[in-house]
Amino acid sequence: MTEFLTVDGGTLAYDLTGTTGPLVVLAHGMGDSREAYRFLVPALVDAGYRVAAMDLRGCGESSAEWPSWSRTDIAGDLLALVRHLGGPAVLVGHSIAGGAVTIAAATAPELVTAVVELAPFTRKQSMSLGDLRVASYRRGMRHLLATAVLGSTKQWVKYLDVAYPGTKPADWDTRLDQITAMLAEPGRMKALQGMGKTSPVEAGEQLRDVRCPVLVVQGSADCDWVSPQAEGEAIVAALPTGLGRLEMVEGAGHYPHVQFPAEVGTAMLTFLAGARA
Repeated sequence: MTEFLTVDGGTLAYDLTGTTGPLVVLAHGMGDSREAYRFLVPALVDAGYRVAAMDLRGCGESSAEWPSWSRTDIAGDLLALVRHLGGPAVLVGHSIAGGAVTIAAATAPELVTAVVELAPFTRKQSMSLGDLRVASYRRGMRHLLATAVLGSTKQWVKYLDVAYPGTKPADWDTRLDQITAMLAEPGRMKALQGMGKTSPVEAGEQLRDVRCPVLVVQGSADCDWVSPQAEGEAIVAALPTGLGRLEMVEGAGHYPHVQFPAEVGTAMLTFLAGARA
């Protein structure tokens, strides 16, 4: 059942599964919705967690129109939900939301017990001509740029095909139909474009201020980086010593939690057990 929380600028949609246990709040990436966690939520609830999956501003069933879509904005939304649900909480963020959960943890340590960043855009990015020699990276960037410039849902779907290399989820066609329908709603593509234009610099600057344990999960075949492992290692290195660890998921693209939910779920639960201890 969808629930709603009104914050400054709009309304956030979320659903809450589980009645007891530590709180985990899940935040998806741009152009997506809380359905991105459809395979992970049951495993977390079965393990004894109370799980809130939120639609980011501009996405899913949250309000479409917002003044801005920065990682700092999203961090504020997440912290508002944690307060509303009686935190503290573990924050899980994918892609742009990976940067957002970093900011939330750094700015409100009393509300965040641990952080999981899934294929996160948390650091300043740079691109060289040599990077374009990597075919998957070149293809992914081409479709991302076309989506940003043209506001094209077709280009976004082409990007997703590259971002999910190899075997697709069993409900792939149904999920693509849902995403396409969402982006056809007024304001939804504008939100995707707005998020795509934001910079992760603000999140990277906060890495040194994080005080809770952090798990970074990267897919080895993620088209968003020339070397996903190097990106994950750089995030861990920027955290205070001993707080971060990197988990690589072999064969996964930019959505490891959807392609390989069992592997990601196991890594998360092992990490969270250690963080609670």
